[in-house]
Amino acid sequence: MEFFVISLLNGVSYGLLLFMLSSGLTLIFSMMGVLNFAHAAFYMVGAYVAYALGFKIGFFPALIAAPLVVGALGALVERYGLRTVHKYGHVAELLFTFGLAYLIEEVVKVIWGLTAVPNRVPEILDGPLFTLYSTEFPKLRGFMMLVALLMLLAVYLLLKRTRIGLVIQSALTHPQMAEALGHNVPRVFMLVFGGGTALAALAGVVGGVTFVTEPSMAASLGPIIFVVAVVGGMGSLAGAFLASLLIGIIQTFAIGLDWSLGGFLGAIGIAVNAQTPLYSLWKLQLSQVAPVLPYLLLVLMLIFRPKGLLGTRAD
Repeated sequence: MEFFVISLLNGVSYGLLLFMLSSGLTLIFSMMGVLNFAHAAFYMVGAYVAYALGFKIGFFPALIAAPLVVGALGALVERYGLRTVHKYGHVAELLFTFGLAYLIEEVVKVIWGLTAVPNRVPEILDGPLFTLYSTEFPKLRGFMMLVALLMLLAVYLLLKRTRIGLVIQSALTHPQMAEALGHNVPRVFMLVFGGGTALAALAGVVGGVTFVTEPSMAASLGPIIFVVAVVGGMGSLAGAFLASLLIGIIQTFAIGLDWSLGGFLGAIGIAVNAQTPLYSLWKLQLSQVAPVLPYLLLVLMLIFRPKGLLGTRAD
């Protein structure tokens, strides 16, 4: 019971971090049709900017300031980069964001070095939130879950309950009509891209202090967010939420289990020994293949449901 509850909470907290990171990517793709390969790099920049600001203004002000700084940077990238290459098609946009990701990573290495920085946990968030039997659940993970849920609520209310959200949706679905009504559609695109990168930076602030802040943090989570986007359904925010929780829970439970196919076969009376064909495969434990499970889920999703969990189209 203890293992199940703690693993479930850890899986949900990790899944909500993935959602914070993938939500910006999903919004940008659904509204602009741009698959931003540099999205995880903005996640990393958010962690480093919060680390730098935290020494001067504290963690909680940096939690607000860092996404604003990175969102402004993302808006500039759209205005003076993506907008310029947009006329050359999606391939040019992909190549631009792919190169931008490497550029950002190298700039981070030049400024902060190649090793992890000592990103300190705020004193108020240090320690256990509660103790279940003998296992403590950290306050920081609970705070991460709270931030993710508040972010989801804020994005929903912005898009569905405000005039700004109405303008954004109309500009992205009927741009010519929106322009005829006097709205600046290119500016809307710039704000959407900036907002998406700000969400990635928010995830970076929380993820950087919860796990580690280092130059490889973008590469470690970058592929996973594309898995989330595809499994959830490209452009579906609700699908990204479900896929994030699913992947987070699956990985967390798998890491804590030492089950293997060989052990299962032995339990039902089928002996597996060194002379058995593919013996090393039968002896692989679930914890050893946990990093591969999201990609296996991606392959299965593309085979049986290409449009994703809540996607509306498969093309």
